[in-house]
Amino acid sequence: MNAAITRFVTLVSRMTFAPMLVRAMLLGCAMAAFVTAFSPEMLTGYMLGLLTLQAGLAAVLPRSPWVTIALLIAVGGWGVSTIWYDEPIALWRLVGLATLLYLTHSLAALASSLPYDAIVAPEVLFRWMSRALAVALGSAVLAVLVLGGADLGGDRPFLLAALAGLAVAVGASALLSWLLRRS
Repeated sequence: MNAAITRFVTLVSRMTFAPMLVRAMLLGCAMAAFVTAFSPEMLTGYMLGLLTLQAGLAAVLPRSPWVTIALLIAVGGWGVSTIWYDEPIALWRLVGLATLLYLTHSLAALASSLPYDAIVAPEVLFRWMSRALAVALGSAVLAVLVLGGADLGGDRPFLLAALAGLAVAVGASALLSWLLRRS
């Protein structure tokens, strides 16, 4: 027990700003995903406390299954909100939730590779976040375009959307395969 306390005090005394900032952003994105996913009726006092604890565990322990559990809770909360509480399925809410889930996952990957005492240049964090935001923005624009194009399908709009999604997945796989062979 004494060794654990000594280790914790040493860890706290050696913390640097960048890893703490990444973990704080991870906590913020996870909480924002929960608030976006859950209906207001579900965000009562004790539930909000449990969700905050879950997001905190994901931020403090980014290499653990707590991050996956946080993502699954957000997705499950969205499902319960739309089915049980009859929340309307709004495009902005769905795109916002997908973006926040992706940012939570991306920040967890960065936080898991940064020790608490790492010295990180601000450019590294800026580049990481700008890439993650670019991917999220590109995905949102593509999703809106595919859903908009689904209206052109007449009486089979989801077939056109599914085929467009399949074409994008095949194209992305081919691009990644080509990039791997090139290097």
